[in-house]
Amino acid sequence: MRSLLVNKFFFVILLFLITAPLSASVILIPMDDESQKNHLKAYGITYWVLGKQQKVQWLLNYRGGSFLLPDGDSIRKECQIRGVSFEVVSDAQANEILEGISSPSKNQEAVILEKAPKIAVYSPKGNLPWDDAVTMALTYAEIPYETIYDEEVLDDKLAIYDWLHLHHEDFTGQYGKFYGSYKAAPWYIEAKEKAEALATKLGYAKVSEEKGAVAQKIRKYVIGGGFMFAMCSATDSFDIALSAHGVDICEAMFDGDPSEASYQNKLDFTKTFAFTDFTLERNPIKYEFSSIDMTAKRKRVPKESDYFTLMDFSAKWDPVPTMLCQNHTALVKGFMGQTTAFARDEIKPTVLVLGENKINGEARYIHGIKGKGFFTFYGGHDPEDYQHRVGDPKTELELHPNSPGYRLILNNVLFPAARKKKQKT
Repeated sequence: MRSLLVNKFFFVILLFLITAPLSASVILIPMDDESQKNHLKAYGITYWVLGKQQKVQWLLNYRGGSFLLPDGDSIRKECQIRGVSFEVVSDAQANEILEGISSPSKNQEAVILEKAPKIAVYSPKGNLPWDDAVTMALTYAEIPYETIYDEEVLDDKLAIYDWLHLHHEDFTGQYGKFYGSYKAAPWYIEAKEKAEALATKLGYAKVSEEKGAVAQKIRKYVIGGGFMFAMCSATDSFDIALSAHGVDICEAMFDGDPSEASYQNKLDFTKTFAFTDFTLERNPIKYEFSSIDMTAKRKRVPKESDYFTLMDFSAKWDPVPTMLCQNHTALVKGFMGQTTAFARDEIKPTVLVLGENKINGEARYIHGIKGKGFFTFYGGHDPEDYQHRVGDPKTELELHPNSPGYRLILNNVLFPAARKKKQKT
């Protein structure tokens, strides 16, 4: 009898050892249109897992760019709390998925995300009369970030961050070209006074000189291996500031003295990241920086028909642009901004166009390499507010948890987590 019990005991142990590996499981967070209830918070879950020093696999072009996470009660509970759809699959099922993805016949790839990037948002202290889409996306997705501004940048604090977002900003020192419409508005006067006081405090005679110095520091950060993401006017004004380094392009209402004679001919396009051969807007009253922006040149397209298309890249050969274009749809709703989109003929040939509107012949979403680092420029102000104006209420992302336009922002947030070999250009 005792012998029989011992044999049964060893049989149970043996059965457990045989079946345990088969019952092991992982969590699949689907990112397709049908299965995911909250695409935006799914990025937050992925970031949260990376923050616990656990690796994640990003399944490019598989069900909208799904994520494969280690299984665990805490992760399941966190998905449930945040309202993120997930599926528990066995190791065997996961291996089958990965084997299918690795097939040369499929435009898919599995990319390992290694660590949660440390994020900085470049934004002025205090409230502004507009909202920042990236800050809203990070907050809604529950991804932590730190706010920095000119003092921190000039004090070389950028080096501690993996990813930098440039807030809706004017790096040319022209205060957003709001002078024509808002020169008498209290918020404009106050912002101008604060900018001048900060420039003086930091040892600069003009705001344009101080902003130019900030742009140079950010340029060095990217060349040294940083990841930079910019939207709206922070895109073209940044490149304009780089091209006009040491050249006075501001009129008297901005910096107290006239602009430099023939300043257009003194621009150095070799210093810019994305744009070349553009023409600056000389009229200080006009709400425009240069010919880069397509806002005034766009063909009349009804709001309901204004979309741009994401480009299709090889996941196995071009994983970086593929990562940045992951979405549950290839068509993304268009949206306006001070800088809405970019003129195709003024984009450098080394820069990739990730999203375009062929009707208007414009690029909406572009990406490039600079030194050891990367940059992405995204035209428009708010993906879920078609024509955001000063003083408009902020977008409530609870109403847009599956926004394709906001997904593009969060693709860039996770992008630095995938350590890829970078080439110098």
